[in-house]
Amino acid sequence: MTSMIVTGPSGRRHLLLAVATAALLSGCGFKLRQAPDFAFSSIHVMATGNSAFGTALKRSIASNDKVQVITDPAKIADAQVVVEMLADQREKVVLSMSPAGQVLEFQLRLRVKFRLRTADGKELVPATEIMQQRDFSYAESAALGKEAEEGLLYRDMQSDVVQQVMRRLAAVRAL
Repeated sequence: MTSMIVTGPSGRRHLLLAVATAALLSGCGFKLRQAPDFAFSSIHVMATGNSAFGTALKRSIASNDKVQVITDPAKIADAQVVVEMLADQREKVVLSMSPAGQVLEFQLRLRVKFRLRTADGKELVPATEIMQQRDFSYAESAALGKEAEEGLLYRDMQSDVVQQVMRRLAAVRAL
């Protein structure tokens, strides 16, 4: 197996361009997104049992090795902080209809309201609502495909909201 080294003016230009790009990126403060650093080491997510959002949030927090997610409600006193899910709503609104009365467009909305407090009740993040919405076209002839698209859009919105909640939890610096 042989390796090829590019030399000459063209190879030097590419190398110079790569070095210049790296220098510019390091000079502007660019760095890859990292796992959030939380001020707490244990958390309880207080959500209804069938909440897809609550499950996704627990999973996302649990992926951070430094934070223990306490799932047993009887052991809530062991958690340093508690996330209370105050609302978790999915809405589907008709945006437009054809002259014949058939739906042409829908708007999907996901609203999540939460707050963060310590186990003894001190509020760290007041009640905060995050809303995502997506518009999508609808055709009765492609109902199954559009149903699948709707599910994907809801999962995408849920993922976005989970990341926003994670950033807000990471913004808490002191208990």
